[in-house]
Amino acid sequence: MPRPETDTAAVLKAAQDNLWMHFTRHSSYDAGEVPTIVRGDGAHIYDIHGKRYLDGLSGLFVVQMGHGRAELAEAAAKQAQELAFFPLWSYAHPKAAELAQRLAELTPGDLNRVFFTTGGGEAVESAWKLAKQFFKVTGKPGKHKVISRAVAYHGTPQGALSITGIPVLKEPFEPLVPGSIRVPNTNYYRADEITGFPGLTPEQFGRWAADQVGKAIEMEGPDSVAAVFVEPVQNAGGCFPPPPGYFQRLREICDQYDVLLVSDEVICAFGRLGTMFGGQKFDYVPDIITCAKGLTSGYSPIGAMIASERLFEPFSKGTNSFAHGYTFGGHPVSSAVALANLDLFEREDILGHVQKNEPVFRATLEKLLDLPIVGDVRGSGYFYGLELVKDKATKETFNDEESERLLRGFLSKALYESGLYCRADDRGDPVVQLAPPLICGPEEFDQIESILRTVLTEAWARL
Repeated sequence: MPRPETDTAAVLKAAQDNLWMHFTRHSSYDAGEVPTIVRGDGAHIYDIHGKRYLDGLSGLFVVQMGHGRAELAEAAAKQAQELAFFPLWSYAHPKAAELAQRLAELTPGDLNRVFFTTGGGEAVESAWKLAKQFFKVTGKPGKHKVISRAVAYHGTPQGALSITGIPVLKEPFEPLVPGSIRVPNTNYYRADEITGFPGLTPEQFGRWAADQVGKAIEMEGPDSVAAVFVEPVQNAGGCFPPPPGYFQRLREICDQYDVLLVSDEVICAFGRLGTMFGGQKFDYVPDIITCAKGLTSGYSPIGAMIASERLFEPFSKGTNSFAHGYTFGGHPVSSAVALANLDLFEREDILGHVQKNEPVFRATLEKLLDLPIVGDVRGSGYFYGLELVKDKATKETFNDEESERLLRGFLSKALYESGLYCRADDRGDPVVQLAPPLICGPEEFDQIESILRTVLTEAWARL
């Protein structure tokens, strides 16, 4: 139910006058109220006026099990009464230990060592720091650089932001941490432009893209490169899945040059692709996994860097220690919620549900390819992007001014007003991204397609 009018006015005024929102142009709300969400139930959210929206982005690729799950709230309350906080600095507590064991059982290979953080950016930061120190303590102190992909987003801390491949996000904070190198991403829709070789098959493009990593290592010098950071499906730019064979070749290259393969699964882990970890979807075993978001379905913040036994071994003896940590890493309440969330995954067979419904989700979204503005539909699991174009025949994209008018001037607001919360973004070419809660099925997919069809048709008419 909506709040009383006096409370509503007070909340909206506080949001306008005091809240500094993230990645937000506050000038957008000078003449209007800040959209304010007060409640969630299943796949839906409700604003302060009581209007219902389909959550087509799982909050922010987070709410895997849907909103309003009493089991997760109860797990948090029970743990807070028993032990609300204790750090992992030379001490353990039961829920962190149990969760670490649970994750180790779920990960591929021998990724058995779980270093907890409070979010994804911290997990990425931790992975780079571990890579640097690991090579120092094993006699290769020059290995400190990292390679990541163009347009890839890896977080906002100074190190994670350096790894991020989106110049507009980096420029306000430069100079950043040195030693980050960029290679091409895996947007097969733009393969002709990226490679300069028209007509490559997906397999040929995958081999080409992976080989660019090897060339970058050679260019920088193998003795200076510590790690390669890649997402199983790249988020920024609009859900780029890997071409066939890409990760197998990347694994070979990393092994050849003794470079760590870091799988950034902050979005792709915990069922988003239909597997517990994203690397399992594409049959590769990394040296480190970074994860967060879906581990608790967003009911309490937590993240993790999960490392192989090889990387832990130098720190298991003598005076070596990984001199790094966070006050709230592995928080007891968050750990308890994560365990309850993983129980729900098993009890409701969420992985099986996503695997069963992924083809339906894709087919439903591909219906939109009959619209002149939709150039490509791509992704995996419950994680898809629609690339928007001016000309489908030539794949001509929108210029900056057109993209501004299309996305911020119309699409974002129109989709929301039509009852769909999702993301219209231009980090790269203009895209609409969709990542509904993992409990969704054909009924929600049809709602998403219907709203998108109406709004995108109007967007094209306005152009």
